[in-house]
Amino acid sequence: MTRIVLVPGSVRRHSVTSAALATVRAAVVRRERGVETPYLDVAGLPFYDQDADEEGAPESVMAARALVAGADALIIATPSYNGMVSGVLKNALDWLSRPWGASALTGLPVAVLSASTGTYGAADAQPGLCAVLKRAGSEVIEHPRVAIGNAEQRLGRGGLYTEPALASAIDGLVDATLGACLPEPAIGTRLSLAN
Repeated sequence: MTRIVLVPGSVRRHSVTSAALATVRAAVVRRERGVETPYLDVAGLPFYDQDADEEGAPESVMAARALVAGADALIIATPSYNGMVSGVLKNALDWLSRPWGASALTGLPVAVLSASTGTYGAADAQPGLCAVLKRAGSEVIEHPRVAIGNAEQRLGRGGLYTEPALASAIDGLVDATLGACLPEPAIGTRLSLAN
């Protein structure tokens, strides 16, 4: 079974990044049967500590690494904290990037989107996130940028983003992710969340 792990960049209850990933999950379900979309719990990871890692990584870290190691792709939704990714997301990526050169992130396709209550949709955090992912050895999936601005006001039924233009952008991100981890004939027919 194909597994696409969803990674929220916020630990806030009902965050807009979680809503963005819920919309992504719905788009995956509409396209492909047999694709799992588990979430990575970034809140459960301690601060990165090289000593602790070398002595034996904490159980929560081992579970996170195992989840990502078993993934065919990741989709990360980031907020913008002062123009960068959140500390909790960066911390998760620091844990996942070890051991250097042979980590769960090495060679893994990763798609990125962002969301915020501000106008620009946390677009300013995406370049830094992509730089971290590339440094960790991930294959950042190319697709038109998805940055959901004024995200709280744009939530539709069921806490999903259903505006046609936004749904189409998320569809494109999902198509690119499936294309990076599934054989071409296996990709299902494109369906819009707006329907």
